[in-house]
Amino acid sequence: MRPPNEVDFWRGFALVTIFINHIPGIVYEHFTYRNVSPSDSAELFVFLAGWAVYTVVERMAPPYTTLRIVLRLGARGIVIYCAQLVISMLALAMIASAAYFLNALPLLGWHNAAAVFEDPVPAHIGLVLMSHQLGYFDILPLYVVLMLSAPVIALIDRLAPRLLLPLSLALYVATLISEYNVPTWPVEGHWFLDPFAWQLVFVLGFVAGHPNGIAAMVRRHLRWIKPVAIVIVLIGAYLTFFDIRIDPFKVPSPRLFFVFDKTYLSPPRLIHFVALVITFAGSFMLIRRYLSWPTRYCCLLGRNGLNVFCVGSLLSLAGQIGRFMLGGDIVVDTAMLCIGLVVLGATAWVSEWRDRLRQLPVSQPAQ
Repeated sequence: MRPPNEVDFWRGFALVTIFINHIPGIVYEHFTYRNVSPSDSAELFVFLAGWAVYTVVERMAPPYTTLRIVLRLGARGIVIYCAQLVISMLALAMIASAAYFLNALPLLGWHNAAAVFEDPVPAHIGLVLMSHQLGYFDILPLYVVLMLSAPVIALIDRLAPRLLLPLSLALYVATLISEYNVPTWPVEGHWFLDPFAWQLVFVLGFVAGHPNGIAAMVRRHLRWIKPVAIVIVLIGAYLTFFDIRIDPFKVPSPRLFFVFDKTYLSPPRLIHFVALVITFAGSFMLIRRYLSWPTRYCCLLGRNGLNVFCVGSLLSLAGQIGRFMLGGDIVVDTAMLCIGLVVLGATAWVSEWRDRLRQLPVSQPAQ
């Protein structure tokens, strides 16, 4: 088990806020930081995923063969893909069960699920291809694509590290100009999170893990950069709190460079997120000193991110169904929050307990 560290802590923090924010209407969503930030936990989750990939590559024992990098990172992408299929099927079963037992057929249309029940053959093909995604279950498909592209990112970093960030930035800019996104099928539309744009925050996380390069330069000049970052964070908080938005019809083309758009991770949103990272960089030790138990809890979740994310996604859907049944008030919402946090912690604990069992030596039979 890894000791508590900054990456695991913030990943656990992101998982808790994603769980809360995915229960629309719950009173506690008003206390998550997206209410004072143009960016939210999705950026943080993807950024830390990129950082984790660099950590994996760095810790791989030599020789760093191309095949070994592809197999090591590609296998993780396949595991995440399987997880996406499993939680999507479970989510559909939960929606169908709620509609059946509550005699509420309109629930079958929740979260883009209608196509599965109305035209199941193409819809199930779409689920397997990830061209059909359920609402609130659309982060893992992005994660799958990013992890499957991680070997390419790692190899570019290995062969020409100075080209990695410029190439990623060029793809990001081209995506904003063209507004290209992956189409969905059989329901016409596009991915909620465009992987061609979101790859940049993934690469930024990968680069941030480097002891050298631009990350090292930022660390050396952090005392000068941080005040600027704090100002950007405060401006973003003001705009978000007072719901000040730029009219997309009153900005020059290409418009995605000026609006706060989550699907394409538009520059104002990305800049604010980077400023947020810089503002809180190095704060982990201070948080750990004064909030010891919450820090250990978040680190526990962060060390077991995939399992906790999958369970948290299903818990959020269960919370939505529960609020539909019971209505929303402070008692119901508090019970849901407490139960959810306990189950998330139990999921992480069981995951580590299982890993510890695997590491135990196998006893040899008596001769």
